[in-house]
Amino acid sequence: MAQARSLRDLDWVLTGLALGLALCGVWHIATATEGTQWASAWWRQGLWVGAGLMGMLLVARVDYHRWVDQAWAWYLLSLVGLALVLVVGREAYGARRWIPLGGGVHLQVAEFTKLAIIVVVARYLAELRTPCAQAIDVAKLGFIVGIPAALVIAEPDLGTAITYGSIPLAALFVARLPARYWVILGVAGLLVLPASWWMLRDYQKQRIYAFLNPSRDPLGSGYQVIQSRIAVGSGGLFGAETSQGSQARLQFLPVPHTDFIFAAYAEQRGFVGVVLALAAYLLLLLRIFENAQRAPDRAGMYLCVGVGVLLLCHIVINVGMVVGRMPVTGLPLPLMSYGGSSALCVFLMLGLVNSVRLQTFVNT
Repeated sequence: MAQARSLRDLDWVLTGLALGLALCGVWHIATATEGTQWASAWWRQGLWVGAGLMGMLLVARVDYHRWVDQAWAWYLLSLVGLALVLVVGREAYGARRWIPLGGGVHLQVAEFTKLAIIVVVARYLAELRTPCAQAIDVAKLGFIVGIPAALVIAEPDLGTAITYGSIPLAALFVARLPARYWVILGVAGLLVLPASWWMLRDYQKQRIYAFLNPSRDPLGSGYQVIQSRIAVGSGGLFGAETSQGSQARLQFLPVPHTDFIFAAYAEQRGFVGVVLALAAYLLLLLRIFENAQRAPDRAGMYLCVGVGVLLLCHIVINVGMVVGRMPVTGLPLPLMSYGGSSALCVFLMLGLVNSVRLQTFVNT
């Protein structure tokens, strides 16, 4: 009876939207990579989606308080994993981000660290005994999140490190951090921004130059952005047929199934398809935040907020990157981009959200 009740109370709208977006991603990975060296990527992604769906259901069935109680253990485990990446990780595309597990499977620890940060931030703020977060809480959370962020930057993976920061900032906003501290944070960010330029690697600077003026190096750093915008524009209103999508099919768009899957999707589905996909993401986010509102306690609320804001950050940055409104960062589009670690991590996050929902109904 308990199992039937759990299945009934699961957020099936949230689950259906996530599964629909993931299957849409698998389909467009297949069409974007047909006849290329990545032609087998779609079925591998399908396996990860299946594993993610099972993982989501398993996480949802466990009371989220148990995950929160073990928050510091997950956090320390993620730090160990990130340190191992720098030592034994596989290098690709100029970065060392993956730990080989054998059989062609590679684990991107930085993705799963997002889960650890969400859970540890939720635990920290849920245990506050003051009505509002204070400056000391900003400093502590900055230190907690700053350590894994620094390890990820060393890989290097600046984009993922930036998304880590969105989790405590959103949680502090919900924790009613006084306005004066937000002003201080804003001023500090503006002061640090110029100095951070000198900390960027050459290829990261080139990406910013390409964002500001893609035609400055149309065959180099600006090539990906230019081809992505052409792909989006060539989709028109209803999209091009699969056989006529030249940008992805003829490989003018490099590696179209990973970070730039939305460009390949927009070329095939057009403006109407883009609107439908963005509407699905919007509904997914609204369901997450609705579960945050209905959470039985602050820990559950912070978990849902952390998941929702992290996904929102990924979606905005990735879509902005594809249409040339943001620098290229290498962030995947949740559920649609090729990547086993990313897909599995997103489904596990949604499992946390569903766990919060199930506990809302536990006494009803």
